[in-house]
Amino acid sequence: MNNRNLSVDLAGLQLKNPLITASGTCGFAVELNEYIDIERLGAVTVKGITVDPRDGNPVPRIAETPSGILNSIGLENPGVDKFISEKLPELKDYELPIIVNISGHSLDDFACLASKLAPCDGIAALEVNVSCPNIEGGGMAFGTDSELIYKVGKIVRKEYDGKIIVKLSPNVTDIVEMACAAEESGADIISLINTLLGMKIDTRQRKPALANVFGGLSGPAVKPVALRMVYQVAQKVDIPIIGMGGIMTANDALEFLMAGATAVSVGTGTMVDPEILMEIIDGLEEYMRDNSIDSLDQIIGIAHSAIG
Repeated sequence: MNNRNLSVDLAGLQLKNPLITASGTCGFAVELNEYIDIERLGAVTVKGITVDPRDGNPVPRIAETPSGILNSIGLENPGVDKFISEKLPELKDYELPIIVNISGHSLDDFACLASKLAPCDGIAALEVNVSCPNIEGGGMAFGTDSELIYKVGKIVRKEYDGKIIVKLSPNVTDIVEMACAAEESGADIISLINTLLGMKIDTRQRKPALANVFGGLSGPAVKPVALRMVYQVAQKVDIPIIGMGGIMTANDALEFLMAGATAVSVGTGTMVDPEILMEIIDGLEEYMRDNSIDSLDQIIGIAHSAIG
């Protein structure tokens, strides 16, 4: 039985396969190694890093919903300085690309994060989370305004000459406009989608299930929305896409690849069962073997050509 070549070229990043962990769902990745061989993954994305340490939002901050979960973790993390001094050295022991997710509440925050991480060895790319509220701009999320996405991308590009991924929010009217702004800012890659804003009410206690009232919905419930947005964005941008949103099986991953994603991220599925990541890699290889496919390039974006 011949093994298939699952490698992909993500804007110059060479991944052994298209499977990436989604930020915020596997800590700093080393935690996953208790359950799976993380070096089989294409890459890992660590949890969101901010300028200062954050304790996150009050509990409860995660709630199960039909076909998904709501979370309002609130970016709990040790801050960029502690990440560089304590967490990053641990990650360097592993033979796989490390993507660092950064979050800010002002343009200065993003500039600070990018400048501090720029000289660090062992980072394959920065993933810029534009879903946080812009405190200086009245609290509106960066990711809901194409001009702000452009400004964030430009300021990160000014401070960081490595690969930049801009992670887009689905809570917008026109995802293509946001994607084009990210591309024009100098981003090398786009990832989408982040979570959809939602809520749940605890009817026994007669109050919102989350202490923060609202949270981000992820899991299989959001997959059709994510897939639609990846398909739309792939038609308009020339930079590669990391697709995510409810991927639980190899067939889910194949849908995103055929919609135009070059790589895929798995989040909620990892929390349900980390073995899902290995099963998806094995499933992709099986699909390629069963369909005589030598390279994933043969199917990336193929759904577009079927429409004509």
